[in-house]
Amino acid sequence: MHVVIMGCGRVGSTLAYSLESRGHSVAVIDQDADAFRRLGPDFAGITVTGAGFDGEVLRQAGIERADAFAAVSSGDNSNIISARLARETFGVSRVAARIYDQRRAQVYERLGIPTVATVRWTADRMLRHLVPEGNVEIFRDPTSTVSIIEVPVHKDWIGRPLRQLEEAAGTRVAYLTRFGIGMLPTASSVVQEGDQLYVLVTDDIAAPVTAVAATPPEGGH
Repeated sequence: MHVVIMGCGRVGSTLAYSLESRGHSVAVIDQDADAFRRLGPDFAGITVTGAGFDGEVLRQAGIERADAFAAVSSGDNSNIISARLARETFGVSRVAARIYDQRRAQVYERLGIPTVATVRWTADRMLRHLVPEGNVEIFRDPTSTVSIIEVPVHKDWIGRPLRQLEEAAGTRVAYLTRFGIGMLPTASSVVQEGDQLYVLVTDDIAAPVTAVAATPPEGGH
């Protein structure tokens, strides 16, 4: 893949290093030429000084052959303008933008631009470390909307089809661990003693889902 990154701060330079170490070609854009020093002497990609929402600057970075574009500068407006330009003008299929304002992030998500709402995501993660409440959260997506939590299961669910629990709780089991080994559920999966279940939830259904799993199924004893 060829990936164009706008912004050579700590996030942009780390992303560039990670992509290049995986064998991808990388071009980095920044208005401050001194920022490219963060890339280190071994960086073999392209560096372009200029604004990421300038069409000519994007062309110099290889946007016309790019498979992906990441806008991770420090400015929300610059990030979203350049992301939309990459998507709508140059037809880049994989585009993502870092956005500090959560309200803006929600709007741009609806426009089809995946965003990482930095402040909201970080605050939510810190809150869950400082004040854990009930569920053990394993994962939360960058928009802080969907998470994976571990749910304790009442013993009467043992021997029941996993899909029955999913239907009762109104969610899906992302994965489970059995005898210490992670596995993906199938249509024929049955809850066994000792299973640890990890389910997909949004904040508004986390408590009801946990309650359903912790109580006997209808007809249970």
